[in-house]
Amino acid sequence: MTEIGEIDEGFYSRQLYVLGHDAMHRMGTADVLIAGMRGLGVEIAKNVILSGVKSVTIQDEGQTTWTELSSQFFLKESHLGQNRARCSLQQLSDLNPRVQVSAHTGPLDEDLLLQFQVVVLTDSSLDDQKRFGELCHSQGIKFIVADTRGLCGQLFCDFGEEFEVLDRDGEAPRSVIIQSITKANPGVVICTDDQRHGLRDGTKVSFSEVRGMTELNSISPVEIKHLSPHSFSICDTSAFSDYKQGGIATEVKQSLMLSFKPLSEALLDYELVILNDYGKISRHMTLHLAFQALHGFVKKEQRLPVPWSQSDADTLLDMVKKLNTVAKLDELDESAVRNLSYTAQGDLAPMNAFIGGIAAQEVIKACSRKFTPLKQWLYFDALECLPEEGDQLAEGSLPAKGTRYDGQIAVFGSAFQEKLERQKYFLVGAGAIGCELLKNFALLGLGAGKEGHITVTDMDFIEKSNLNRQFLFRSQDIGKPKSDVAAKAVREMNPQMNITAHQNRLDPGSEEVYDYNFFMGLDGVAAALDNVEARVYLDGRCVLHKKPLLEGGTLGSQGHTLVVVPHLTESYGQDKSKPTNVFPLCTLKNFPHRIEHTLQWARDQFEGLYKQTPENVNLFLRDEGFVVRTLGHGDAEALEVLGGVWSSLEDIKAGGQRPTRWEDCVSWARCKWETLFNNDIRQLLHCFPPEQKTASGLPFWSGSKRCPHPLTFDPNNAVHMDFVVAAANLYGQIFGVKGTRDCASIRDILEKVVVPPFTPKSSVNIHVTDEELKEDKEKDSDDADKAQLEDLKGKLASPSLKSSAMQMYPIDFEKDDDSNFHMDYIVAASNLRAENYDIPAADRHQSKRIAGSIIPAIATTTAAVAGLMCLELYKLVQGHKKISSYRTSYFILAVDHFVWSQPLQPQSFEVAGKKFTLWDNFLVEGRRAGQQEMTLGDLVDYVKEIYSLTICSVFYEKFILYNKQEERLKKRVSELVKMTTKADIPPHKKMLELFPSFVEDEYCDLVPSIMYML
Repeated sequence: MTEIGEIDEGFYSRQLYVLGHDAMHRMGTADVLIAGMRGLGVEIAKNVILSGVKSVTIQDEGQTTWTELSSQFFLKESHLGQNRARCSLQQLSDLNPRVQVSAHTGPLDEDLLLQFQVVVLTDSSLDDQKRFGELCHSQGIKFIVADTRGLCGQLFCDFGEEFEVLDRDGEAPRSVIIQSITKANPGVVICTDDQRHGLRDGTKVSFSEVRGMTELNSISPVEIKHLSPHSFSICDTSAFSDYKQGGIATEVKQSLMLSFKPLSEALLDYELVILNDYGKISRHMTLHLAFQALHGFVKKEQRLPVPWSQSDADTLLDMVKKLNTVAKLDELDESAVRNLSYTAQGDLAPMNAFIGGIAAQEVIKACSRKFTPLKQWLYFDALECLPEEGDQLAEGSLPAKGTRYDGQIAVFGSAFQEKLERQKYFLVGAGAIGCELLKNFALLGLGAGKEGHITVTDMDFIEKSNLNRQFLFRSQDIGKPKSDVAAKAVREMNPQMNITAHQNRLDPGSEEVYDYNFFMGLDGVAAALDNVEARVYLDGRCVLHKKPLLEGGTLGSQGHTLVVVPHLTESYGQDKSKPTNVFPLCTLKNFPHRIEHTLQWARDQFEGLYKQTPENVNLFLRDEGFVVRTLGHGDAEALEVLGGVWSSLEDIKAGGQRPTRWEDCVSWARCKWETLFNNDIRQLLHCFPPEQKTASGLPFWSGSKRCPHPLTFDPNNAVHMDFVVAAANLYGQIFGVKGTRDCASIRDILEKVVVPPFTPKSSVNIHVTDEELKEDKEKDSDDADKAQLEDLKGKLASPSLKSSAMQMYPIDFEKDDDSNFHMDYIVAASNLRAENYDIPAADRHQSKRIAGSIIPAIATTTAAVAGLMCLELYKLVQGHKKISSYRTSYFILAVDHFVWSQPLQPQSFEVAGKKFTLWDNFLVEGRRAGQQEMTLGDLVDYVKEIYSLTICSVFYEKFILYNKQEERLKKRVSELVKMTTKADIPPHKKMLELFPSFVEDEYCDLVPSIMYML
């Protein structure tokens, strides 16, 4: 049980990397009121409760109606006529037992609001917004208004007269290594060229480790001026000492003070957060007036406008025009006003997911004082989801039917609802975005009809760290398959859902399940994946089968969405991203200067000692050709692999036997400590002493090269013991020896361990970057490598080593299990290495993120991304034909930055005077009714006859089926594939993708593939 005030790092793991411990502690003291428990209110409440505030009170006087079921995922048909807040209370409480959740079913009043630090109003009147807004402003209560009407949304924030933002963007402070500093006014700082400093004008930096110009180490943070990617100017340094070498400049983040106006005043302002979406500025300025007019309409008529009523739209437009006589907008978007009137009765899950995600992020900002809050209005619309021109609905065409989809039918009509229910969709991934998508699918009724169906696959099982943002899962689900639990959860939301759960990885190995027939039976695909490789593969399958793809992803407070429409847009495409965290080998081995370097080094140590070497030993034991094949990989790699095998099999301790006792493991760990943190450093300094100069006379240990120092083992040093305990236990695991965490008993063993003395080697393989120092040492190293390899070959040839009793047990790194010693080893090894090089250490939390390549994540961003993906789904199901109707999006909730753009058109290419895109291919029926299968010659003739193209070669996967070999033209295509690949065509394969090339005068880099139907 987590103590009050203590953060449950297992639950909040991914969110902590977004917000940090300090912000989370501040959130843990906040009491939040969320008024209105329709779809938008419950979405905000869900996200805020998952985020970890102290308490959330949900308020609602209203009763459940059919319309709410379109977007309120915790209400059921059995709740009709019952209070919405009371019906939602238990499920909201179950989301996060660390948050106190209560319900208030009475009206809002002053006494109630004064109990909270943050108040959120949804589904509220303008009079209430003004009245409660004034109260909150005067009492220092953070006040937020959120509303959605059909395909339009509104958000307002008032955080008081003075609100201090402690961290405006959440980005980690930048640190840069200094190469030189001029003595001038102003002084100019030149940074090393291995990374850009990334600092902007006005940024303040502090200095440390500067040698020579030491005055900089003790002065207050100084403001910089950007000069170039690798230089900036600072204060007057002309009176300082001469700069010698070294130094680090670290960004000092500055707080930001903001002032807000109460809503009644802000209504007269037009300080909107502008969403970059195809010049919708005039539309959103118009919506500022239109929402006010809509409140006036409801107050007068005691109802919302009738869906698609022309007369009600005329009335609302007249009211907006009247407001504009005061506002005097240059351009009034009359179409937007009419569409707001037509759809105002609509209650759409995707709109609530997007606006609810942003609103909940503003609550987090109010509680944590992290990130820049909204100042002060935001409007959003997705009116391009409506039927394209010529398809507009008519008044009376969408009567309320008393169904759970009434809120959606009010916008799109009954015929569209039936089409949604007939859809067959494939969702890949049931994690954070997958859970949100499935929730939206259930509310939309996607695939919920007799002909419809959803297939979801996810190979992962639920872990505690998932619960903070994968809201369909609870603690009792830990260890169960994600897809099974998610499918069950959405069936409870909407019993009409037709959904099948799989636990398959989507890759070539699952093509027997997700084959041609499977994809051709789909209407579309949604990707909720966490890696680029899987996205690229799925995108390729969608292009191959001409299926639309919805894609989205998150990184902390950043989100993006992409829609791929066959024949209309480009596809996701190949992976064009550069690999991250790829550091030069010389940096990792000898010249680390950032904690990322020491953590990667520690990961490499873990993989080499506890995974790769045991795997290599097992290969050596069962494969006679292992040594010969390894020698073919090059001397350096062979030496590392075979050396590891030998040391594990024979040269383990003085007796020459593999460890059989716990004491052997402790002894090995202590000796490994001495090797890594003392002997290796001493050897490096033996080769390159601190006073070493380059051939040009400059200090070798300068710039990014930090001169290391060896450590002396101290059993009373916690980090030293952490390493020995973790290393000994992991070593025991790979040999099947049971260990312990008992430090007292380990210290007793350590007293008896004899550590071999350090003996410097004259020739050793040292990786350096200075070419002038490298040449002679590399020659010595090469000779030494060859001699060692010959010695190892002889030793490993001994028949006595080939014993099954020598088998080892490789360990796969797992970052989230705190009982398995994996992160214990990484943290201790990295921080000891950092101490060698005077690099600031990292705590376990930071180390886990970097070493485990953890993607920071938070529920608000996930909800917003899923909402935007489902808005694109509306367009796909309607069959929108205009590329201008679709949107690709990118946003950063931390700073309220939003960009929408039109998807790009597919690249076209020309073959023999004809234009094609990636969506074009040559479909060929390989076997016609009553006929034998085509020969390759038949195929060549067919393409010539139908497409007027002459094939000169044909490829299948990486194999060449044909390259002008006349004899092959007589063979059946499937026979040729079997002959070339030396494998049978799997029975599930109904189609072969063949890649032709054409005669030289028709050649093009890009050509349509041949879809050959078997």
